[in-house]
Amino acid sequence: MSRLDIVRTLLEDEEVRSISRRYFISNGFDGTLTSIGIIVGAYLSGVSEGITVVTIGLGAAVGLGTSGVWSVWEIERAEKQAELIRIERAMLTDLEGTALQERRAGARKINAVASGIGPLIGITLPLLPFLAHGVVFSLLEATLVAVGIGVTVLFVFGAYLGSISKQNWIVAGIRMGLAGIVVAFLNLFLPG
Repeated sequence: MSRLDIVRTLLEDEEVRSISRRYFISNGFDGTLTSIGIIVGAYLSGVSEGITVVTIGLGAAVGLGTSGVWSVWEIERAEKQAELIRIERAMLTDLEGTALQERRAGARKINAVASGIGPLIGITLPLLPFLAHGVVFSLLEATLVAVGIGVTVLFVFGAYLGSISKQNWIVAGIRMGLAGIVVAFLNLFLPG
């Protein structure tokens, strides 16, 4: 079986998809709120160049993306190993090197990648208007558009969660998007 076939098989497993989805959305949510905080904070602090905001944001993306991959890699390694030990005890056999053990290792990799991609998307999408600072947008306009993009990303996360849980996806999206507005608003009261 090729690696692509293995990944495809793992992605067909609802448990793998569910865990990956949780990590992706949770860390994407964190990344988006972090991005909104950086964007509003940078504007209020007097940062004068859009590229500076992008650079700061990319630093946060590297940090949160690495955190997402590394933490989930370690969390899932411990959880999958504990689960394997429970199964081994119940079966009275060593499962090291078996298809079951390899499947759990593959699931861990998919979970870690999903966890790292979430904050990268959540941080980088709102930063895009700052690449057009001075050409298309003033710094204030880039800030407002960026916050709008961030709120939209949060709305999409919420709408997706609402749709998979058979809730009203619009209400779920608004609930998530509201968090971005709250973060932007709270930044207005920071000293600076």
